Amino acid sequence: MKKEFYSNGKLLITGEYLVLDGAKALALPTKFGQKLIVEQGTDQEIKWRSFDADGSIWLQETLSFEDVLKEKSPVQPESVKNTLIEILRQGYLLNPNFINKSQGFQIRTELSFPRNWGLGTSSTLINNIAQWLEVDAFVLLNNSFGGSGYDIACAQNDCPILYHLENGQPVVEKVKFAPDFAENLYFVYLDKKQSSKASIVSYYNNKNEALNEDIIANNKITAAVLSAKTLAEFALALEKHEAEMSIILEMQTIKESIFPDFNGIIKSLGAWGGDFVLAISKENPTEYFRQKGFHTIVPYAEMIL
Repeated sequence: MKKEFYSNGKLLITGEYLVLDGAKALALPTKFGQKLIVEQGTDQEIKWRSFDADGSIWLQETLSFEDVLKEKSPVQPESVKNTLIEILRQGYLLNPNFINKSQGFQIRTELSFPRNWGLGTSSTLINNIAQWLEVDAFVLLNNSFGGSGYDIACAQNDCPILYHLENGQPVVEKVKFAPDFAENLYFVYLDKKQSSKASIVSYYNNKNEALNEDIIANNKITAAVLSAKTLAEFALALEKHEAEMSIILEMQTIKESIFPDFNGIIKSLGAWGGDFVLAISKENPTEYFRQKGFHTIVPYAEMIL
């Protein structure tokens, strides 16, 4: 019997990095996501195929149940296959029946966005696996991949959310965010995949001693972004957010480093230095970014649910 599961992709508008320490983050589920299709298999094996948005196979593996059950080696090299095995192993620990009562599986995943876009290839996979195994996706994420969990919340919700951790537990609040100035918002892909894991490690290594003040400042900015009635108010809040995070991370803003002559505001989204940025502009900035060598410019209405 075939089973299908689907999860939304994500973009983090405010609260990057600080969300790990309890700051409130505004996150938006995307129209793009990932599907998981599960069918019965044989031989106590999991035949796995993952397809990119263009229909090409980017992962094809046959995993034995034994691969999933055995303890992870401390020196096991980092790879997509080993990460997948670890997610499945943690899923097994939460629900052993998925292997104990099965003969095997044929599994297919399908992305509706290019894998290198960084919209949540891992988080949509984890949420889909959690749905399949009927386990808590936040627990599965924490036990396998790590992170704040805002991406799991986006995978599960079809509207904007305000997300934070309270005593280590996820708190998800559905919010209204449908700006009248959406036509002035564009998502630009920097064509440079950024590792979330590596960025998190770097953040913790450079964590500011004034963390509580940083979180309070972030929460005020997030509230200002949500309440902004005009493009000018929205742009001002996100410009302030970039300046605050630049100090915390001890990094130049993306506008300073790559787009200093841009007539508008540019906001990093998620891990700084890669994936998408949000461009705020009174005029359509597509030609500007193309001249700079960036050819994936997605209007807000085409990206966000």
